[in-house]
Amino acid sequence: MATMNTRRMVLAAAEACEDKKAEDTRILELDPVDAGFTDFFLISSGSNERQTQAIADEIEARLKRDFLIYPNSVEGRRRGEWVLMDYVDFVVHIFLSERRAYYDIERLRKSARTVDLAQLKAMLVEKTVVARAKPGKKALAKKAVPRKTATKKAVVRTKAKKTAKDGS
Repeated sequence: MATMNTRRMVLAAAEACEDKKAEDTRILELDPVDAGFTDFFLISSGSNERQTQAIADEIEARLKRDFLIYPNSVEGRRRGEWVLMDYVDFVVHIFLSERRAYYDIERLRKSARTVDLAQLKAMLVEKTVVARAKPGKKALAKKAVPRKTATKKAVVRTKAKKTAKDGS
């Protein structure tokens, strides 16, 4: 099951694709039984090698900046025909349009569920609202903690004051 943080990272990667004018960006949520190695495929296309490389660079920069995460491995960046970025919990595929049509990865993962970008955003907003509505454990724990009467420094100061009064 994908975590909320994984969903945020996939959303950020998809938004990076949109910013670099990628074509036909799709998010596939893979069936855990069918593909146990990752939770999501993000598949996108570029019109030329430079664009696919720019899309990959933008995804890597954004995830590094926002989530402090680097890809586990990157393949095909130099040629730019099919760039594969493995972030363990999700895998990014950036194709040239004709290569994407040839390999047709979406067909290979028939059990995968296509997730709409707007649907993913709405799901994250809903989960955030629910999480914020629940009282946190820290708030409940603060009520139960008894208040300390005095610290060691305060005890030493009081003793010093008493000694000074008695001595004068």
